[in-house]
Amino acid sequence: MAEASGPQQNGASPGSPRAAEGLDSLSYEEAREQLVAVVSRLEAGGVSLEESLALWERGEALANRCEEWLEGARRRLDAARRPPEQG
Repeated sequence: MAEASGPQQNGASPGSPRAAEGLDSLSYEEAREQLVAVVSRLEAGGVSLEESLALWERGEALANRCEEWLEGARRRLDAARRPPEQG
């Protein structure tokens, strides 16, 4: 099981591009799992404002990664449903 590691844990600060670091290699399931963990940590509270911002940025980056996967799946389905071209 992949564990969410917010940017604050890997040395990133709020506003840092590191919030999206390493996302390209995540599968949809991994990104979604990490996003759920980030949301849970934010909902639980008890973290500093700086860490909350870093978690929020990581969550946004993970949500964007999930959306990329879903959009890619939509394109593949659309292509598969298209009638073959007459040549």
